[in-house]
Amino acid sequence: MHSTLVGAVPAARTAPVPSPAAAVPSPAPAPQPTFADLRAELARRKEAAVQGPDPAATERQHAKGKLTARERIGLLLDKDSFTEVEGLRRHRATGFGMEERRPSTDGVVTGWGTVHGRTVFVYAHDFRIFGGALGEAHAAKIHKLMDLALAAGAPLVSLNDGAGARIQEGVTALAGYGGIFQRNTRASGVIPQISVMLGPCAGGAAYSPALTDFVFMVRGTSQMFLTGPDVVRTVTGEEVSQDGLGGADVHAATSGVATFAYDDEETCLEEVRYLLSLLPSNNRELPPAAASGDRAERRTESLAGLVPLSAKDSYDMRAVIEEIVDEGDYFEVHPDWALNVVCALARLDGQVVAIVANQPRAMAGALDISASEKAARFVQFCDAFNIPLVTLVDVPGFLPGVAQEHGGIIRHGAKLLYAYCNATVPRISLILRKAYGGAYIVMDSQSIGADLSLAWPSNEIAVMGAEGAANVVFRREINGSDDPEAMRAHKIAEYKAELMHPYHAAERGLVDDVIDPADTRTVLIRSLAMLRSKHADLPSRKHGNQPA
Repeated sequence: MHSTLVGAVPAARTAPVPSPAAAVPSPAPAPQPTFADLRAELARRKEAAVQGPDPAATERQHAKGKLTARERIGLLLDKDSFTEVEGLRRHRATGFGMEERRPSTDGVVTGWGTVHGRTVFVYAHDFRIFGGALGEAHAAKIHKLMDLALAAGAPLVSLNDGAGARIQEGVTALAGYGGIFQRNTRASGVIPQISVMLGPCAGGAAYSPALTDFVFMVRGTSQMFLTGPDVVRTVTGEEVSQDGLGGADVHAATSGVATFAYDDEETCLEEVRYLLSLLPSNNRELPPAAASGDRAERRTESLAGLVPLSAKDSYDMRAVIEEIVDEGDYFEVHPDWALNVVCALARLDGQVVAIVANQPRAMAGALDISASEKAARFVQFCDAFNIPLVTLVDVPGFLPGVAQEHGGIIRHGAKLLYAYCNATVPRISLILRKAYGGAYIVMDSQSIGADLSLAWPSNEIAVMGAEGAANVVFRREINGSDDPEAMRAHKIAEYKAELMHPYHAAERGLVDDVIDPADTRTVLIRSLAMLRSKHADLPSRKHGNQPA
């Protein structure tokens, strides 16, 4: 029997000796990729970005009568001129399965190209990816492009077809919109900004187009609203379709949110190209001139027949514009909204001009709330981008009525007054026929800063029409007469002879010249050529406080 001594140290264990074996070989180094391999991988990734993650998504887009983002860019820009930026960018959001869905572009295609040879920046929502919804990476791409456009001094066009903020990304998506709005505002009056609505645009997303200079829409496929039909039904009980609430015709003719509405995307994008051909790239340049086949000395003999001498007779001001401008070609802004005033871009002797004109065919050409807003914004845009203003005046006054007064016609009319008074571009007003009251002053009269005020020999400038004036000035004589109607007719004729003859304003220097209608085109071209080097300074200030 063995015993263990207290404190004895156990014998050390002997480590097992491994049996002899062959040495394990090191893994062979991976082959070094060649430039051909790298190019192939780059091409694969870029092709995947172009095609999108779901081939069927393109078919679904076409089935809705809509083009894809890249097809739209191809129609907008000159052939093969598009250069994409951040085409391989992907989002980094997690949760709600987002980490499993990380397609390149993140649902927006951004870059630049040319339109008629001049640089234009463009971004286009890709509805095939997340329904074009905006997330953090998506917004960052747009921010980058907007910053580039502003730095380069080139127009920015957005092709909108998106489902609003990306719900899965929460507040970071909303913050992305804030960055867009801030940049829209910073670029306002510096570079032209054009929004083309080619799909849905709901909620806060609608404010970016509203901040831009022009909004194009396509009937049947584009809608804009802050709250959709379901919310409207829940809150107010009103039943309305998406098109009925915010379709192209609603915004083009009723709300004034859309500047233009077209039947198809191809026509819409072609008209965007035409508009860009009339605009300077930025506020430091003049609009692009073009060769004109229309002689500057061409007489406009037909104008005398187009405009009736009687102030009570109607006519179409568009026919007058067509006769004056180069080759009868003009581009009307807001053609379906506020029909009582016409705003258009055209050329005179190849130089771009802006035309603001009363339209006697609608409300006799009287100014109302909508017409004042439409013309004021147009005047401000043209002044910001160095486009001379030609104002064709035939206005009986502001539209009377309780609805107009309660709707703030004073406040809205002041917007047009403010816009003209603030404008420093060459300004010429031409009074074709009647110009009464405050509306005469507001329509760029000499007293608010028109460089030249011209008139036809058919003009009538007065506080009001002769009939109304006679009823006020000669009330006692008319009422006390044995034959009030005969006395009224006599006093009307007396008032016209004294204060409403065509040369009354010219005699007092309020009209610079009375011209033959047949000389209108020539006189305007010569006058604008003289004013081309005009320079006018505004008071030193942060900004004015325009009427709301």
